[in-house]
Amino acid sequence: MSNFKSISGLAQIAGDYDVILCDIWGVIHNGNSPYKPATEALELFRSENGPVILISNSPKPSISIPRAFDSIGVLGDFYDAVVTSGDAIINEIARRAPGPVFKLGPDRDDVLYADMDLHFSDIEHASFISCTGMFDDDDKPDDYLNLLTEAKDRSLPFLCANPDVKVRFGGKIVWCGGALAKIYEKIGGEVIYAGKPHDPIYSLTRAWMRELLGYVPPKDRILCIGDNIFTDLLGAQQQDYDCLFIQDGLYGEKEAELSLLLSNNGILSKYMSSNLAW
Repeated sequence: MSNFKSISGLAQIAGDYDVILCDIWGVIHNGNSPYKPATEALELFRSENGPVILISNSPKPSISIPRAFDSIGVLGDFYDAVVTSGDAIINEIARRAPGPVFKLGPDRDDVLYADMDLHFSDIEHASFISCTGMFDDDDKPDDYLNLLTEAKDRSLPFLCANPDVKVRFGGKIVWCGGALAKIYEKIGGEVIYAGKPHDPIYSLTRAWMRELLGYVPPKDRILCIGDNIFTDLLGAQQQDYDCLFIQDGLYGEKEAELSLLLSNNGILSKYMSSNLAW
């Protein structure tokens, strides 16, 4: 028996909510192509119901998201604010400045460190690690075991700017910073998170709710939308918000297997749809 209700469109439930917290990657685009029905659905929600806050585990600051939308071709007036894991982790990085810090991740994420007085170093001389992801999108988590073991032996805190374990990038699965964080925790290292499913990023969304609405709606009037079981769904559940799970194949295609995965991990979603549409 499913622990969610399948719906065909947001219109079926939109009237029950005053605000939406919507994931970006996997819901609005796949890294390469936009999902136009999703942005159209969010535009309609905004016009008829209330604000939309985009909540992403991107390690980049929220100011970089509109530029990323432009590069992919994501169009439309479909959101009121953006909150990222990068926004949520910045204070943790800044209070450790100037470091030295070992930067783990691709150069495209360096915007996270703009205007921070940081000294970057090799692992041997670092006082902590800041991780936005793998060095290369084709890397696998196990490729980093030796590096992470050395860091753990040096008792380096691991600041994870993107808690996602994996995402679908176009037609392939790409491993993210959360996969490295899981390994670091497994070998006994200290990991500090701020993005979904952890509370700091939701605290930022509540600040935006007060800014946009003048108040924070009751929990049962807040809807989260996302495609990741262990960040979007778990985060919504821990905040006691309803969730619409976008089942895009990230965890397989069969509903029975998906339901079992959710059940085995004690995770619930009130609604499920194959994509976000009105």
